[in-house]
Amino acid sequence: MNPVDTLPVLKRLHERIRDAVVATCEAQTVEAMATIARDAEGDTIYAVDRVSEELLIEVVEQELATETPVVLVAEGIDGGQIVLPRGADMASATLRIIVDPIDGTRGVMYQKRPAWILTGVAPNRGPSTSLADIEAALMTEIPLVKQHQSDMLWAVRGQGARGERFDRIRGTRQPLPLRPSTATTIAHGFAQVSRFFPGARAELAAIDDAICRQALGPIQPGKAQCFEDQYICTGGQLYEVIIGHDRFVADLRPLMEPVLAARGVHLGICCHPYDLCTELIAREAGVIVCTPDGQPLTAALAVEPDVSWVAYANEAIRAEIEPALHLALGAVSCSA
Repeated sequence: MNPVDTLPVLKRLHERIRDAVVATCEAQTVEAMATIARDAEGDTIYAVDRVSEELLIEVVEQELATETPVVLVAEGIDGGQIVLPRGADMASATLRIIVDPIDGTRGVMYQKRPAWILTGVAPNRGPSTSLADIEAALMTEIPLVKQHQSDMLWAVRGQGARGERFDRIRGTRQPLPLRPSTATTIAHGFAQVSRFFPGARAELAAIDDAICRQALGPIQPGKAQCFEDQYICTGGQLYEVIIGHDRFVADLRPLMEPVLAARGVHLGICCHPYDLCTELIAREAGVIVCTPDGQPLTAALAVEPDVSWVAYANEAIRAEIEPALHLALGAVSCSA
């Protein structure tokens, strides 16, 4: 089985996870879902996360690992990965599948904002298999209980990206156009540097302000130059750029480590490869996704690496923002 052949099975898996999580959110209290199950390699695992874990392993083992072994990478798995079927030799695995069963757990747990199921599939090249090797990717929206529509996006390398919108009430599906913004500036649009958690919020906000000053000039009294949307979910952030809502987003948290170390403070949670395993969809839709210095993302498909990334809706936005981003990062480096 090659990566593309996994998509039909993965779509069914995503739908089952989506429905199970929504049903759990309908039936349980926030307090029950927010119970900490354990601290895993990549992140804290809450009770609501466990809803998807058993489904994930069951489907991959029974439907994808039947011909040759598969390496499954996910934050909820002990050690961050498992070879399926159980007991198989990792060296004989043909595929490496990386999954975030619920990206944006806190948002959907508190019914504030949809979460996403993220999956990337690559030929297995051992521990060196990276984001750059992913050939098929799929992301599915976990809607709020009060939300009747759910989007699913997928891509195959070199074949473009596609999407569909599922109506939970009618049970119908319709094509979903994926249209990143064609605006040539972030002015009057949504653009942001991620700063979700305590630690380096002041520095990240300063970088954000410096980018806007460089790109848009002085603030005019009574005017809003641009807007921001701190969607606490990497898959959701990418979706907002893919669909045309946002024009620029940068997650620079790992780059703040020297600043925090100088204060004797530890770096908190950062973005991991499983959060970015669907960046292929964004690139196939025409979005530019890269490292802050403009290189392709090549982090290993594992749960441990911290990853910085940037997404530009188009080349004009990149030309406007990238020089300002580099200047702002240089200023932070000098002050660290």
